[in-house]
Amino acid sequence: MANNKIPNRILLAEDQLPRYWYNLRADMPEQPDPMLNPGTGQPLQTQELYPVFCEELCRQEMDSQTRYVEIPEEIVEYYKTYRPSPVHRAYRLEELLDTPAQIYYKFEGNNTSGSHKLNSAIAQAYYAKKEGLRGLTTETGAGQWGTALAMACAYFQLPLTVYMVKGSFTQKPYRRSIIQTFGAKVVASPSDTTNAGRAILEKNPDTTGSLGCAISEAIEKAVTTEGYRYVLGSVLNQVLLHQSVIGLEAKAALEQYDIYPDIIVGCAGGGSNLGGLIAPFMQDKLTGKANPRIVAVEPASCPSLTRGKYTYDFCDLANVTPLAKMYTLGSAFIPGANHAGGLRYHGMSPILSKLYHDGYMEAVSYEQTNVFKAAELFSRAEGILPAPESSHAIRGAIDEAVKCKESGEAKVILFGLTGTGYFDMSAYEQYLSGTMSDTIPSDEELAAFVPKLG
Repeated sequence: MANNKIPNRILLAEDQLPRYWYNLRADMPEQPDPMLNPGTGQPLQTQELYPVFCEELCRQEMDSQTRYVEIPEEIVEYYKTYRPSPVHRAYRLEELLDTPAQIYYKFEGNNTSGSHKLNSAIAQAYYAKKEGLRGLTTETGAGQWGTALAMACAYFQLPLTVYMVKGSFTQKPYRRSIIQTFGAKVVASPSDTTNAGRAILEKNPDTTGSLGCAISEAIEKAVTTEGYRYVLGSVLNQVLLHQSVIGLEAKAALEQYDIYPDIIVGCAGGGSNLGGLIAPFMQDKLTGKANPRIVAVEPASCPSLTRGKYTYDFCDLANVTPLAKMYTLGSAFIPGANHAGGLRYHGMSPILSKLYHDGYMEAVSYEQTNVFKAAELFSRAEGILPAPESSHAIRGAIDEAVKCKESGEAKVILFGLTGTGYFDMSAYEQYLSGTMSDTIPSDEELAAFVPKLG
C-alpha cells in the first residue's frame, strides 16, 4: 500500500480559503487575441459588452493586467458553505492499477449542484444583484451550470431563465427538476420563444440543440428584457478567473505535504474547470518556477482542441456574439445525438486556446465508451460516481498512471474530479446495457463547418 502518511483526504481549514482569484493572463508572455466587434471587425471595447453582461463582469473580462482580484466578502461567506473542497489521494485506484504513480484528485462535487460551476455562478449572481439587475438568463448543456446558477440566483433572490440544450432537457429530467426547484424557469433549446430559436427550428425541426444555439436564445432574451443581463458558465475570461479557486486550493493542500504534480489532467469542454485547476501551476510554468505537463482531455465527438481550427469564430449559433480567437469546430457544429455527457461546446476558452497553441499544454480526445469504462473502474475503486465530464479526466489520469507502470516512474498525477454523476444515470444505463455508441465526426463532416469560419 502507498505511503499512509499522506491522508486519504487532504483538507484545508476554512480560514485557508483563497481570498483572491488569480488572473492567468497577467503572466502570459503573449496575450490572447482580442474579441472583435462582428460589425466593425475592430477590437471590442469594454463598454460594448454592457448591454449583455453586468458592468463589473465586463471589466473582469477585459482586464489582462490585474494579477490578483480580491474576492468580495459576501462571496467568501457563501464559498464557506462548501469550500475549501478536498484533495483526495486515490490509494485504491493506484492499487488496482498496480502503478508506482501517486494519483490525486480535486473533488468539486461537494455541493447540491454537484459540480465546480457554483464557484463562478455565485460570483456572477452577486455582481448582478449588486448592480440592481431584475433578472438573468443563461444556457446549460448537461445541466450543471444551470443548476449552479439557479442555486446562486435563489440565494440572491434573482429571477432566472435557463435555456437547456434539448438533448439534455430530454435525457436529464431530474436535472431539469432540480433547476426548477431552485426557482428558475427552464426552456428546451431551440425553442419557439425567441427569434433565434424559431429560425433554427425552421431549418432543422428535429435538432437536439447545441450550446451555441442555447447561448443565442439566452442572449436574445437578455437584451430584449429590461433590467436583465446574460451570464455564461464557461469559456469567458471572467469565469476562468473565478474558477482559479480550484487550483489555488489544490496547490495549497498539496504543499502541506511537499507534493507537487508532475502531470495535471483536466476535462475540457469550454475550459472553465481546466483553466481553474491548472491556474497556479500554469503560473509556475509561465514564470519558470516549475514545468508540469498539463493535459486537456476532450470528447472525440466534440474535439475542438485536437481537431478544431485556431481562428476567429462566433460563440453562438445565431452569430450575434463578438468574435473570439479560439480553437473551434465552427459555431454551427452540433455533436451527434448519442453524445451522452457535457463538454459539447464548439469552441475552447481563448486563454486555453492560446496556451495550447503556444505549446504550454497538450490535448487528447477519447470516445465515450472508453470514458465510461474509466468511470466504472474509478467508482468501484474510490466509491464516487463521477460525472461523464469528469470521467474524461479520469480516463486521461488512468492512462498516465499505466504509462508510469510501464516505465517504473513514480510520477505525481493530479486530476480534476469536476462533479458527480447522479443526474446522469440514463448515460450510465446506456453504457451498462451495451447500447452506448461512439460518435466521432469524420473529416468531411467537420469540413462542412470549419471552412465557413472567417
